[in-house]
Amino acid sequence: MGKSLLVVESPAKVRTIKRYVGGDYVIKASVGHVKDLPVSKLGVDVKNGFEPEYQVIARKKGVLREIVQAAREADTVYLAPDPDREGEAIAYHIAQAIDGDGVDVPVHRVLFHEITRKGIERGLAEPRRIDVRKFEAQQARRILDRLVGYELSPILWKKIQRGLSAGRVQSVALRLVVEREIAIRAFVPEEYWHVFATLAPAATAPAGAFRAQLVRIDGAKARVASGAEADETRRSIERARLVVARVEERPRRRNPPPPYVTSRLQQDASARFRFPAKRTMAAAQQLYEGVEIGDGGPTGLITYMRTDSTRVSDSAAAACREFVASRFGPSEVPDRQNVFRGRSGAQDAHEAIRPADVNLTPETVARRLTPDQAKIYGLVWRRFVASQMKPAVYAVTTADIDARPPEQDAKTLGLRATCSRLAERGWLAVQQEAEDDSTGRDDGGGDPGAQAAAQAQARPQAGRGAKEDPREPSDEGCEIASLPPLAPGDELAIVPPGVAAEQKFTQPPPRFTEGSLIRELEELGIGRPSTYATIVSTIQERRYARKDGQKLVPTELGEVVNDRLTRHFPDVINTEFTAKMEGELDRVEEGAVEWRKVLAEFYGPFSAAVERARKEMTSVRGESTPTDQRCPLCAGGLVLRWGRAGRFLACSTYPECKYTRDAPDASGAAGSPLPDLSGEVCDECGLPMKARRGRFGAFLACTGYPKCKSTRPMPTGVACTREGCGGALVERRTGKGRTFWGCSNRAKNGCESVSWRRPVPRPCPLCGAPYLVEARSRGSATIVCEREGCDHREAPAGEGG
Repeated sequence: MGKSLLVVESPAKVRTIKRYVGGDYVIKASVGHVKDLPVSKLGVDVKNGFEPEYQVIARKKGVLREIVQAAREADTVYLAPDPDREGEAIAYHIAQAIDGDGVDVPVHRVLFHEITRKGIERGLAEPRRIDVRKFEAQQARRILDRLVGYELSPILWKKIQRGLSAGRVQSVALRLVVEREIAIRAFVPEEYWHVFATLAPAATAPAGAFRAQLVRIDGAKARVASGAEADETRRSIERARLVVARVEERPRRRNPPPPYVTSRLQQDASARFRFPAKRTMAAAQQLYEGVEIGDGGPTGLITYMRTDSTRVSDSAAAACREFVASRFGPSEVPDRQNVFRGRSGAQDAHEAIRPADVNLTPETVARRLTPDQAKIYGLVWRRFVASQMKPAVYAVTTADIDARPPEQDAKTLGLRATCSRLAERGWLAVQQEAEDDSTGRDDGGGDPGAQAAAQAQARPQAGRGAKEDPREPSDEGCEIASLPPLAPGDELAIVPPGVAAEQKFTQPPPRFTEGSLIRELEELGIGRPSTYATIVSTIQERRYARKDGQKLVPTELGEVVNDRLTRHFPDVINTEFTAKMEGELDRVEEGAVEWRKVLAEFYGPFSAAVERARKEMTSVRGESTPTDQRCPLCAGGLVLRWGRAGRFLACSTYPECKYTRDAPDASGAAGSPLPDLSGEVCDECGLPMKARRGRFGAFLACTGYPKCKSTRPMPTGVACTREGCGGALVERRTGKGRTFWGCSNRAKNGCESVSWRRPVPRPCPLCGAPYLVEARSRGSATIVCEREGCDHREAPAGEGG
């Protein structure tokens, strides 16, 4: 008998799977998609039922040829790309190529939810047909995003600047960021006051002092709006007779959290480690595909990491319960397996993200993992273990105090103090393990961010809800560490520091972080687990938003693009529409609606809006706005112009005077942020070089200008790959003005390294190539890997993100 052919996506999986299937299988990697819509044109026949024009990706012709040839020599073919819509499309196109080449061999689709022996054996034991409906849902999304991107982007090129992109989902994410910024600018703070009193039992004062907060005025929630009202309230408490009205002791349970879904993992990694979503997913992908943790070869450590389901298999839950009993004691195991309700609209196609083997603890594998892998594995492992433990139980004591002023017509005031004590650790035991880990390992256990988050998580969930009015005190009153013995009717005395009023102001809504933007998208039903990371990275790579610390701030370019899109396409760049479209794609997968019908219902109104926008959208190109500033070189007036990188100030006498400088955008930043290159010095005079922006983009200029007019191309952060060169790729121009990126050592050693595509200083997450490139066609951009045979691509302009 011949061998079977097993096709997966990633070369990393090939190495891991070979451990488990032995010599009976030939394993090939497709390295992502093998077919796609053409880059150079729309590739969709709108008049013929939106028929797509798929092409074999140029770099994949050899890969696909090898797969088809291997299929010709095999008894059976098993297609095992990732278990999602993208994977189904890859399997569909490979099966199509095998059949189209006249190869008569059985072809099966298999799903590997974890790259372990058990996961591989289970997948191979359950072969099935390719899910055509799932493929059609992916195809509908691909065509939909192509239509939006290729129809809207050219309008932006013409009206604003070339190279811009619009997308069905990315533009909605940008709208959220811009509208949040507008709300922050429009916010008017309101003054309010909180009033506190330091009290003690009259019989033992000042011993037993504790702090209580004013929570009620005449039976209603206390709201103190001014300093005068605060002073009056403070004096009333000082004159009042203070009596304990009620002391209540009650347990408060904190149920364990569910295991991770993709969005929550991205949010927690952002909050705890300040990881961008892409960094989180890169580490998770490596953990899923397999890493070396011993002498036996690569091992898959977590299950598939793109999921919106909180479900876990019965066998995994049982193994976790056994582990909890041995690690924390049988008393910490609940009577029945914990089951969690999924979010409304979740597809529930996969299990939650969990460790493939719960017995592989973070401390066991930490030394074999990279710091990023260790942190993400620590999060996944602890969350899963916690999910199958008992609730944490707090003993909460609340004391209500009546303040009875002597005047009969005075308002009655109520104060409250609350203390809590952890009575039963429950699932918090696994979090406290991480907090107590002081070994200094960079595995998430000793990480200060993880410790701070664990400490915050260990506090009982009491007090203000997310949507409560901040001007009103928490229902819990003042949360304190301990209370003295109190009983109803006990008299209380005011002790130093006495009664105090604290002035506060309402705060504007916070800017989004990557994590909070993902949470907002998820709550609105926008995007899916496989797209969140791409969405938030795309708006940054397109220079529509920048990071201020961890906060996302729209650039002026982003605000202009958002203004034009939302004004002319209000029904498309719209959260409700985008969420509804996600639901329609789900219905395609379920077989409830035909994919062509979904596209036809969208495209009619959309194409009409495109035609209107081409005629009616106002252009910012060539606009010149006078300012009251003068040119420091010739004293001419400075005007605001719009260039490739946004607004800039230029001398009105151009071309006689070519002075320019960055103009602050609406957020106070000078255009798109330029990199800090303080280490660069001028070759001619030795003074520091500074990044500046001119009519043709960013460049380095000597800070000794105008005495020294030395300039240098802007470095890309990408090293020359020629062995022993030591140079870096920098932006250059041909004699005809065409931009390319060549080696900075060309004049020194004659290095001819060159790229006609902008280098992106980030290694390829798929094949490990040292950098990626920005591929452009008709103004749209896609970040791709140039290495032969690798099909990594991300953030295609206006598509999928």
